[in-house]
Amino acid sequence: EVQLVESGGGLVQPGGSLRLSCAASGFTFDDYAMSWVRQAPGKGLEWVSAITWNGGITYYAETVKGRFTISRDNAKNTLYLQMNSLKSEDTAVYYCTPTTLGYWGQGTQVTVSS
Repeated sequence: EVQLVESGGGLVQPGGSLRLSCAASGFTFDDYAMSWVRQAPGKGLEWVSAITWNGGITYYAETVKGRFTISRDNAKNTLYLQMNSLKSEDTAVYYCTPTTLGYWGQGTQVTVSS
């Protein structure tokens, strides 16, 4: 079965940093582009970032460009999101997903607050 386990979230002050991880299993990880999406309280899903199968090309939403960095380690079946200069509007549950598959995990909560 497809398993996606997000971790690394927590409470951080504005301007701080977090590194999210997503451990993937149940599919051939390096056959797929991967994405991060998020859901803020009371809002729908927002696409955040994507990365091609070998990490050669990355994409970012305008709201996070220059602050977030997506990466992957195919040897470890793991996706990462380095988040710097965090803002209160980044508060959300963050999910990882294979871009062309309809699966995502339980998510990890990121709260940016003083």
